[in-house]
Amino acid sequence: MHIAIRCFTCGKLIGNLWEDFDKRTKKGENPEKVLDDLGLTRYCCRRMIISHVNVIDDIKKYSKGAVG
Repeated sequence: MHIAIRCFTCGKLIGNLWEDFDKRTKKGENPEKVLDDLGLTRYCCRRMIISHVNVIDDIKKYSKGAVG
């Protein structure tokens, strides 16, 4: 699934920050520092980014394709 566009609690835009966070943490950067650099200071927004699980690739395995 794609990450939510806005934080569920405060409404801050966070959807555009996921790719940067994902790339930087995969390179080995500290997630806490990355979140600070992205301007995510509220714990609710940080929770949204940290707890996101990208499962779209797993779901696509079970898709039967277009019906018709």
